[in-house]
Parts: sequence; C-alpha cells; structure tokens
Amino acid sequence: MNTHDARIAIIYYSSTGNMHRIAEAFAEGAADAGAEVRLRRVAELAPAEAVDANPAWRAHLDATAHVPEAGHADLTWADGYAFGTPTRFGNMASQLRQFLDTTASLWEAGELADKPATGFTGSYEHHGGQESTLLSLYHTMYHWGALVLPTGYVDYDAVHAAGGNPYGVSQTEALAAEDPAHAKAVLVAARSQGGRLARAAAALAAAHGR
Repeated sequence: MNTHDARIAIIYYSSTGNMHRIAEAFAEGAADAGAEVRLRRVAELAPAEAVDANPAWRAHLDATAHVPEAGHADLTWADGYAFGTPTRFGNMASQLRQFLDTTASLWEAGELADKPATGFTGSYEHHGGQESTLLSLYHTMYHWGALVLPTGYVDYDAVHAAGGNPYGVSQTEALAAEDPAHAKAVLVAARSQGGRLARAAAALAAAHGR
C-alpha cells in the first residue's frame, strides 16, 4: 500500500473551537501526505441549557453542525486514528469517552488492532492535565491492540515550538490567547503529526495486507 492509499480518521470533541482547529490541522497534514481523511466530531452530550449559557459554546456547535458525527463505520474504514479532546480534570471529555465506550464489539472483532493512533488535547494552564489526558486516552488504544504513535521529538523543532509535549500535540489556551505564535506553532505540530500518522498507517496497512 502506498501512502496515498492510507485512510485516516480524525475524531474529536470541541466545545468552543480549540480542538476543532487542531483537528483541521491534523487533517491537512494527513491529506498533504496523500491520505484520504475523514474529519468527524463526536456527539454533544451536554444539555441545551448548558450550551446556551456559554455563547462561545453555542456559536461553535452551530458553526460545526455540518461536520459529520463519528460512527463505528469511520473506525472500521480507517487505517489510522487521531483523537482529540480538551482536558477535563486531567482526563478526556465525557463526550469522547462515551463514543470510545461504544466500541467493544469492534474491539472483540479485532477491527481496531494493529492500527496507529495518536492524540491531541488542550488545557487552559500549561500544567492543566495535558499529559495525563493523553495517557488516559491511550489506555483505550492499548486495549484495542492499536499502536500508539506519540509525537516524541521526531520533529523536534515543531514539537518544541508547540510546548515540547512528547505524548501528543497539545495547546495551552491561556498562552495561545496571549501569544498567537503559540497557537500557530501548535497547528504546525499538528500538521506534522498528521503527516507522520498517514505514513505510519500506510506502512502498517501494507504490512498487514490491507
């Protein structure tokens, strides 16, 4: 299988848009590497009154209503995955957790094994739980038998400029609000990791005859 045959699913949850922008950068990087990409958001679980209480939340939800919701078919279709979530007390958002919790039948059928998976996240503070959120996400990947693809320092310049997180791409929201260069660096790192994910997915798919 050549890189242009790789199929990548970018599956994320975003309340006010930060994770959505990073997801789009991942998709761009994977597409630039020749992969076919599906950008998918998980379903919003919060009640309407909670969403409406935050104008930015409501605006983003309405603005991204055209993005298809993730389903099991996206997981079986893909050769590799990027999952994105804001931090919630050092863990993933319940919206993404709920989606992952529905995948037992796919796991039992071996549909999710031997595929590369990477993660991205963001928190308001630099020590707001970015690394623990990514590690909690990867626990599911271990059970799937997927192959976790962290950023490491493979693209050192991009990872360092984005904050130096070797576990996955992450953004510090307070810093991004004060310094547009940080927000831009995170998107550069996401594009780089998206391309790397596409190349890894193509190689693994070819090795397994997919």
